Amino acid sequence: MRLRFAPEARERLREGGYPNLQILEQLEGGYTLAQITVGTNTAGFPLELLSWIQSWGPRVEVLEPPSLRQVWLDEARAVVECFSAAQTSPSPRVYWGHSHPDRNRWQPLRVHLENVARLAAERAAPFAEEQSARLAGYLHDLGKYGDRFQLRLEGKAKGLDHWSAGAHVALFDYRLPAVALAVQGHHIGLQSGAKEQLKAMWLRTDGQGMPPELKLSEPNKDLLTKRLQDDGLTLPTPAPASPMTAPSRAADMLDTRMLFSALVDADFLDTEAHLHGAIRPPAPSLQVGQALTRLEAHLEALGQNERLPERIRALRQALSDAAAEAARRPERVFTLTAPTGLGKTLAMLRFALRRAKRDPRIRRIVVVLPYLSILDQTAKIYRELFAGFGTHYILEDHSLAYRPLHRELSDEQDLAELERRLLAENWDAPIVLTTNVQLLESLHANRPGACRKLHNLAGSVLLFDEVQTLPTHLAVPTLKTLAHLASEKYGAVVVFATATQPAFDTLHPRVQAGEPQGWQPVEMAPAPEVLFQQSRRVEVEWWLKNPTQTPCLVTLLETEPQALVVMNLKRQAHALFRQAAEKGLEGLYHLSTALCPAHRKGVLEEVQQRLQDGQPCRLVSTQVVEAGVELDFPVGYRALAPLEAIAQTAGRINRHGLRREGRLVVFVPEDEGYPDKAYQQAARLTRALQAEGALTLEPATFRRYYQSLYALQNVSDPEIENLIQTQNYAELARRYRLIETAAVNVVVPYNDEALTLMQEARNRGIAADWIHRARPYTVPFFLPKGGPPSFLETVFLRYGRGEAPDWYICPDPALYDARLGFTPEEDSGAGLVI
Repeated sequence: MRLRFAPEARERLREGGYPNLQILEQLEGGYTLAQITVGTNTAGFPLELLSWIQSWGPRVEVLEPPSLRQVWLDEARAVVECFSAAQTSPSPRVYWGHSHPDRNRWQPLRVHLENVARLAAERAAPFAEEQSARLAGYLHDLGKYGDRFQLRLEGKAKGLDHWSAGAHVALFDYRLPAVALAVQGHHIGLQSGAKEQLKAMWLRTDGQGMPPELKLSEPNKDLLTKRLQDDGLTLPTPAPASPMTAPSRAADMLDTRMLFSALVDADFLDTEAHLHGAIRPPAPSLQVGQALTRLEAHLEALGQNERLPERIRALRQALSDAAAEAARRPERVFTLTAPTGLGKTLAMLRFALRRAKRDPRIRRIVVVLPYLSILDQTAKIYRELFAGFGTHYILEDHSLAYRPLHRELSDEQDLAELERRLLAENWDAPIVLTTNVQLLESLHANRPGACRKLHNLAGSVLLFDEVQTLPTHLAVPTLKTLAHLASEKYGAVVVFATATQPAFDTLHPRVQAGEPQGWQPVEMAPAPEVLFQQSRRVEVEWWLKNPTQTPCLVTLLETEPQALVVMNLKRQAHALFRQAAEKGLEGLYHLSTALCPAHRKGVLEEVQQRLQDGQPCRLVSTQVVEAGVELDFPVGYRALAPLEAIAQTAGRINRHGLRREGRLVVFVPEDEGYPDKAYQQAARLTRALQAEGALTLEPATFRRYYQSLYALQNVSDPEIENLIQTQNYAELARRYRLIETAAVNVVVPYNDEALTLMQEARNRGIAADWIHRARPYTVPFFLPKGGPPSFLETVFLRYGRGEAPDWYICPDPALYDARLGFTPEEDSGAGLVI
């Protein structure tokens, strides 16, 4: 027999206990774990021990065996009921779900469970999981019916687990692993769906919770379910027992996350309404008919714009019409392969609205972009196009999307910003603009905050632009998840658009292995090869035999009043810029991640204006200028790089076809270097393919390039594949990262606002609102091995303890150059992200 004695029993135990009593260990909090070996009666029960145990009263807890524990509990309850019966007119007990500063506004647990069950079912309805979501809503806070949790609401207890009881019931009574994982994870995040971890959901008799440092609010799940039913709630009758198969697919993980999303969003919403009142605004509808009419009228006006060559206008119209026609097809996965400058952004939007008009399941459009520069540009187009459709018709959700609250805003503006933040938490808007990082990492996340928006992807059209930026090693697991999202169950539609379409369809057997869907997209453009040939605007020259010296590049910039040079590394760009600056070249600019986002935005605006006005403009940049930056140079020079990067630079040359032909030179710099091994490998593949013959920037060339690249590089991280097999949600969320960097964030002294933020960090510490305001003045930075250099100041967390692990400030204006950005001392051993 195992018993746990309370701290106040320690002295009495030392005086002498029951015969054969052995103290096993001293537990945290002063508790004592003991073991007794005794004989039993003919029924196998230690009857003579029970009265001795009862003599200890509340100072002992029976842990094992379960039979003795149950008799001990039944005897204790009988005593309580006996004396309770003597009371006159007992009033039913109210179990509380949430406290409130005003005791009169405490929320009954029954009300909370009813609300969450209803809201979760509504959110899971688009993918036919209402019943599972409703059950999860009833069970998620089952442990709050425990007496210890009720004491916790009064501030008399802490360190409790109120979720494991509901997870136990979901798994062992209803045999629903997804519901059990969602209930278990609604506070601590999704854990693991592996067979052994699922078995561990059985409630422990010693009261240990999950994680183990917590204590169960009540280990008797039968008592909890009885209290729930006595509270007026009814659980469905479990189906007859059947074999339960442990999940092992990416599709299973998405199914669990979608159910989890419905539950946690419902839980957040009801808790928010209880604590703060109903301040969340209703989201506007997609208004498909009006939106499509507005868009097609805009496209017709663009077709009459005589500033663009008639040939380009005709090609844009053909691409838009092809996208509109593709919306009639029943498939759910598409590609749109078209040259830069032919209006893919609006063609995709036309496809999405046409598809929504035909398919009543489509509720929203999610535009997914790799870079903030292209996102800003797209947001501007969309907001102008749909002006008057409502304050929250278009929602941006990314690191720079939020304005500060209570800072020179009117009450109306302040309320609108607060409402926008609330809608961003679960993407409750008709059109959402977000980033690859935000969407794809959320689709593989395990935390409630990151996952609560996922259920709103059901019935969405997801428009991925510049899809070539997806890291190769994440290709297969990403496609597996997106393929299931685009299944009949979820009703989503996925579009991959780019001028340099990866050959993802060749990965179909890998994607389909063990999964219900593979990856076989339908191309929207009727003849991409012809489209590229007809829209050819740039001639590419390959200078690869010998390195091109930096002074030679400076001379080339002298001879070209408007030219773009793209280097692979910051140090290469800085060296070229400095030599060009010594020559006094007019209109000389620099772009790299050494410039904070606010600075980069200002530089791009100046460059765009000079190009438009025909003034001298020489831009020396790293690859931050590629993809989504609206620039149109007559000539460009690109350091040897992966073929898709070269094509992206070509997209900044003669972009609108206003010249007879643009010119792009690909060269090998004297200081040859690459950001990482994978980038170097792809660049050298480009060089090898060019040596075999003419290398044109057309779909067939890219297909050959990507097929060769997939043979050289892993298209799936083996560890991620193993985590999918073992259904390890927590570890997969940690491992799945689009941007793998150990860089920290440094706020730089770009302007007075940045300096004010630094002082606020010193005075008050940093919190989420500060981070949102600081993002525009932040650069990524690699710390040296010895720790942060002397020119960086640490900052402290406003809520919590200790220093912020990945945020620093650099107030020294000497380290932020007005043209080159953040330039810490060369011998510091530190470095900027390129």
